[in-house]
Amino acid sequence: MLDFDELRELAADVRIFVEVAEDKAEALRAVIAAYDVVLAIFPSEEGMGLHVIKGREILDGIAKSRTHAMYSHTAIAVPDLAHAEALKFLTTPVDHRLAA
Repeated sequence: MLDFDELRELAADVRIFVEVAEDKAEALRAVIAAYDVVLAIFPSEEGMGLHVIKGREILDGIAKSRTHAMYSHTAIAVPDLAHAEALKFLTTPVDHRLAA
C-alpha cells in the first residue's frame, strides 16, 4: 500500500538534494540510479498522480506474486504527467529505449 505522505517527504528530500547540487541533471540521474523503484508524483484531479520512472518490473512482479519484496524507493515531484513521462524517457538507457 502506498503512503502518499511518505512519497511527498521523499520527493521533498530529492528536491533539496537536486537544488543544492552544482550539476542538477547529474544529481537527478544519480538519484534515479540509486534506487530500485522511482515514482514521479504530481498534482491531479484525484489528489496525487503517480508514474513509474524506474522499477516497473519489480512492481509488476510483486503484484503478480502477491507477496512482499524488499526494494529501495523514492519519489520525484513533477508538475504533471507529461513531465513524468519525459523524465522517464530521458533517464532510460538508450538501449532500453530502442528495445521498447
